[in-house]
Amino acid sequence: MEIVGDYPRDGYAHVKGLIAPQIAQAMLQALREAIGPGDIPLSGVRDHPNLLRRAAFELYGHHYRPILHFLWGLTPQMSAMAGKELLPTYSYLRIYREGDVCRVHCDRYSCEHSMSLTLDYSDGVPWPLEVDKDAQKPSGRVEEGFDSDRYASIPMGVGDAVLYRGVDHRHGRVTPNPNGWSAHLFLHWVDRNGPYADYAFDGQMKPAPVDFGFA
Repeated sequence: MEIVGDYPRDGYAHVKGLIAPQIAQAMLQALREAIGPGDIPLSGVRDHPNLLRRAAFELYGHHYRPILHFLWGLTPQMSAMAGKELLPTYSYLRIYREGDVCRVHCDRYSCEHSMSLTLDYSDGVPWPLEVDKDAQKPSGRVEEGFDSDRYASIPMGVGDAVLYRGVDHRHGRVTPNPNGWSAHLFLHWVDRNGPYADYAFDGQMKPAPVDFGFA
Protein backbone atom coordinates (compact mmCIF):
# COMPACT_ATOMS: atom_id res chain seq x y z
CA MET A 1 0.00 0.00 0.00
CA GLU A 2 1.23 3.49 -0.88
CA ILE A 3 -0.38 6.76 0.22
CA VAL A 4 0.07 9.61 -2.25
CA GLY A 5 -0.76 12.93 -0.62
CA ASP A 6 -1.35 14.16 2.92
CA TYR A 7 -4.91 13.43 3.96
CA PRO A 8 -4.92 15.18 7.36
CA ARG A 9 -3.46 18.34 5.78
CA ASP A 10 -5.18 18.47 2.39
CA GLY A 11 -8.47 16.67 2.97
CA TYR A 12 -7.84 14.07 0.26
CA ALA A 13 -5.25 11.45 -0.69
CA HIS A 14 -4.76 8.56 -3.11
CA VAL A 15 -4.18 5.14 -1.55
CA LYS A 16 -2.61 2.82 -4.10
CA GLY A 17 -3.14 -0.88 -3.48
CA LEU A 18 -5.36 -0.62 -0.43
CA ILE A 19 -6.53 -4.16 -1.17
CA ALA A 20 -5.25 -6.74 -3.64
CA PRO A 21 -7.12 -6.88 -6.98
CA GLN A 22 -7.88 -10.54 -6.27
CA ILE A 23 -9.75 -9.57 -3.08
CA ALA A 24 -11.70 -6.86 -4.90
CA GLN A 25 -12.70 -9.29 -7.63
CA ALA A 26 -13.60 -12.00 -5.08
CA MET A 27 -15.95 -9.53 -3.38
CA LEU A 28 -17.72 -8.89 -6.68
CA GLN A 29 -17.87 -12.58 -7.45
CA ALA A 30 -19.56 -13.27 -4.10
CA LEU A 31 -22.00 -10.43 -4.77
CA ARG A 32 -22.83 -11.75 -8.22
CA GLU A 33 -23.59 -15.15 -6.71
CA ALA A 34 -25.77 -13.55 -4.02
CA ILE A 35 -27.76 -11.62 -6.64
CA GLY A 36 -28.29 -14.73 -8.71
CA PRO A 37 -28.52 -15.20 -12.48
CA GLY A 38 -29.96 -12.67 -14.86
CA ASP A 39 -29.59 -8.92 -15.17
CA ILE A 40 -28.80 -6.94 -12.04
CA PRO A 41 -31.60 -4.66 -10.80
CA LEU A 42 -31.20 -0.89 -11.05
CA SER A 43 -32.03 1.43 -8.21
CA GLY A 44 -35.64 2.58 -8.06
CA VAL A 45 -34.78 5.63 -5.96
CA ARG A 46 -36.20 8.81 -7.44
CA ASP A 47 -35.68 11.32 -4.62
CA HIS A 48 -31.86 11.45 -4.58
CA PRO A 49 -30.22 14.85 -5.28
CA ASN A 50 -29.75 14.08 -8.97
CA LEU A 51 -26.12 13.01 -8.66
CA LEU A 52 -26.59 10.59 -11.55
CA ARG A 53 -28.12 11.08 -14.97
CA ARG A 54 -29.76 7.66 -14.85
CA ALA A 55 -30.36 4.81 -12.43
CA ALA A 56 -27.49 2.61 -11.30
CA PHE A 57 -27.15 -0.62 -9.35
CA GLU A 58 -26.73 0.32 -5.68
CA LEU A 59 -26.48 -1.92 -2.64
CA TYR A 60 -26.15 -0.70 0.95
CA GLY A 61 -24.30 -2.43 3.73
CA HIS A 62 -27.37 -2.67 5.94
CA HIS A 63 -28.97 -4.84 3.25
CA TYR A 64 -25.83 -6.84 2.36
CA ARG A 65 -23.83 -7.47 5.52
CA PRO A 66 -20.44 -8.29 3.91
CA ILE A 67 -20.19 -4.64 2.79
CA LEU A 68 -21.06 -3.45 6.30
CA HIS A 69 -18.53 -5.76 7.91
CA PHE A 70 -15.87 -4.59 5.45
CA LEU A 71 -16.54 -1.02 6.65
CA TRP A 72 -16.16 -2.04 10.27
CA GLY A 73 -12.99 -4.00 9.55
CA LEU A 74 -11.36 -1.04 7.79
CA THR A 75 -12.09 1.36 10.64
CA PRO A 76 -8.73 0.98 12.48
CA GLN A 77 -6.79 1.45 9.23
CA MET A 78 -8.86 4.47 8.21
CA SER A 79 -8.41 5.96 11.68
CA ALA A 80 -4.65 5.61 11.34
CA MET A 81 -4.66 7.33 7.94
CA ALA A 82 -6.92 10.14 9.19
CA GLY A 83 -4.99 10.62 12.40
CA LYS A 84 -8.26 10.54 14.37
CA GLU A 85 -10.32 7.98 16.23
CA LEU A 86 -13.20 7.25 13.86
CA LEU A 87 -16.51 5.43 14.07
CA PRO A 88 -18.22 3.90 11.01
CA THR A 89 -21.45 5.26 9.60
CA TYR A 90 -22.47 3.44 6.40
CA SER A 91 -21.20 1.88 3.19
CA TYR A 92 -22.63 1.05 -0.20
CA LEU A 93 -21.63 -0.35 -3.57
CA ARG A 94 -22.50 1.27 -6.88
CA ILE A 95 -22.00 -0.07 -10.40
CA TYR A 96 -21.78 2.63 -13.06
CA ARG A 97 -22.34 1.98 -16.74
CA GLU A 98 -20.55 3.31 -19.81
CA GLY A 99 -20.94 7.05 -20.18
CA ASP A 100 -22.15 7.60 -16.61
CA VAL A 101 -20.96 10.56 -14.55
CA CYS A 102 -21.43 11.56 -10.93
CA ARG A 103 -22.20 15.25 -10.56
CA VAL A 104 -20.11 17.43 -8.27
CA HIS A 105 -21.47 17.61 -4.74
CA CYS A 106 -20.80 17.59 -1.00
CA ASP A 107 -21.92 14.66 1.14
CA ARG A 108 -24.17 14.59 4.17
CA TYR A 109 -22.79 14.74 7.71
CA SER A 110 -22.41 10.95 7.99
CA CYS A 111 -19.59 11.23 5.42
CA GLU A 112 -17.12 13.35 7.41
CA HIS A 113 -14.30 10.98 6.41
CA SER A 114 -14.92 9.02 3.22
CA MET A 115 -13.31 6.45 1.00
CA SER A 116 -14.02 5.52 -2.61
CA LEU A 117 -12.60 2.07 -3.42
CA THR A 118 -12.49 0.71 -6.97
CA LEU A 119 -13.38 -2.98 -7.18
CA ASP A 120 -13.17 -3.59 -10.93
CA TYR A 121 -13.53 -2.24 -14.46
CA SER A 122 -15.06 -4.28 -17.27
CA ASP A 123 -12.47 -2.91 -19.72
CA GLY A 124 -9.59 -2.13 -17.38
CA VAL A 125 -9.58 1.63 -18.06
CA PRO A 126 -8.90 3.71 -14.90
CA TRP A 127 -11.68 6.20 -14.22
CA PRO A 128 -10.73 9.19 -12.04
CA LEU A 129 -12.45 10.63 -9.02
CA GLU A 130 -12.20 14.43 -8.90
CA VAL A 131 -11.91 16.23 -5.56
CA ASP A 132 -11.93 19.99 -4.93
CA LYS A 133 -8.63 21.04 -3.38
CA ASP A 134 -10.33 23.76 -1.32
CA ALA A 135 -12.61 23.02 1.61
CA GLN A 136 -16.02 24.70 1.53
CA LYS A 137 -19.00 24.96 3.81
CA PRO A 138 -21.39 22.01 3.47
CA SER A 139 -23.89 22.62 0.71
CA GLY A 140 -26.67 20.85 -1.13
CA ARG A 141 -25.43 22.27 -4.44
CA VAL A 142 -25.19 19.70 -7.26
CA GLU A 143 -23.45 20.78 -10.49
CA GLU A 144 -22.02 19.32 -13.67
CA GLY A 145 -18.50 20.56 -12.94
CA PHE A 146 -16.26 22.49 -10.58
CA ASP A 147 -16.23 26.23 -9.97
CA SER A 148 -12.51 26.51 -10.82
CA ASP A 149 -9.58 24.41 -11.96
CA ARG A 150 -8.45 23.86 -8.36
CA TYR A 151 -9.38 20.21 -8.17
CA ALA A 152 -7.44 16.96 -8.18
CA SER A 153 -8.21 14.27 -10.74
CA ILE A 154 -7.16 10.91 -9.31
CA PRO A 155 -7.15 7.85 -11.60
CA MET A 156 -7.78 4.67 -9.67
CA GLY A 157 -6.64 1.16 -10.43
CA VAL A 158 -8.45 -1.92 -9.16
CA GLY A 159 -7.91 -2.07 -5.40
CA ASP A 160 -7.02 1.65 -5.18
CA ALA A 161 -8.89 4.07 -2.93
CA VAL A 162 -9.27 7.81 -2.60
CA LEU A 163 -9.73 9.29 0.86
CA TYR A 164 -11.61 12.57 1.04
CA ARG A 165 -13.49 14.65 3.57
CA GLY A 166 -16.85 14.29 1.93
CA VAL A 167 -18.73 16.94 3.89
CA ASP A 168 -16.51 19.90 2.98
CA HIS A 169 -14.60 18.86 -0.16
CA ARG A 170 -16.82 18.81 -3.25
CA HIS A 171 -16.21 15.79 -5.43
CA GLY A 172 -17.58 13.82 -8.35
CA ARG A 173 -16.76 12.04 -11.57
CA VAL A 174 -17.19 14.58 -14.36
CA THR A 175 -15.47 12.54 -17.08
CA PRO A 176 -17.88 9.93 -18.55
CA ASN A 177 -17.09 6.36 -17.59
CA PRO A 178 -14.98 4.85 -20.42
CA ASN A 179 -15.77 1.26 -19.38
CA GLY A 180 -18.80 -0.88 -20.11
CA TRP A 181 -19.24 -0.91 -16.33
CA SER A 182 -17.22 -0.18 -13.22
CA ALA A 183 -17.82 -1.17 -9.59
CA HIS A 184 -16.99 1.05 -6.62
CA LEU A 185 -17.42 0.72 -2.88
CA PHE A 186 -18.05 3.85 -0.81
CA LEU A 187 -17.28 3.81 2.90
CA HIS A 188 -17.91 6.54 5.45
CA TRP A 189 -16.90 7.45 9.00
CA VAL A 190 -17.17 10.27 11.54
CA ASP A 191 -14.71 11.54 14.12
CA ARG A 192 -15.62 9.93 17.42
CA ASN A 193 -14.87 13.24 19.17
CA GLY A 194 -15.99 15.56 16.38
CA PRO A 195 -19.10 17.60 15.54
CA TYR A 196 -20.79 14.74 13.66
CA ALA A 197 -20.22 11.98 16.23
CA ASP A 198 -23.96 11.45 16.66
CA TYR A 199 -24.09 10.15 13.08
CA ALA A 200 -22.04 7.04 13.99
CA PHE A 201 -23.63 3.89 12.56
CA ASP A 202 -25.91 6.19 10.56
CA GLY A 203 -28.76 5.74 13.00
CA GLN A 204 -29.21 2.10 11.97
CA MET A 205 -28.10 0.66 15.29
CA LYS A 206 -27.04 1.79 18.76
CA PRO A 207 -24.20 -0.42 20.01
CA ALA A 208 -24.88 -1.80 23.48
CA PRO A 209 -23.75 -4.76 25.60
CA VAL A 210 -25.27 -8.05 24.46
CA ASP A 211 -26.48 -10.81 26.76
CA PHE A 212 -26.43 -14.19 25.02
CA GLY A 213 -28.08 -15.86 28.02
CA PHE A 214 -25.64 -18.72 28.62
CA ALA A 215 -26.11 -20.53 31.93
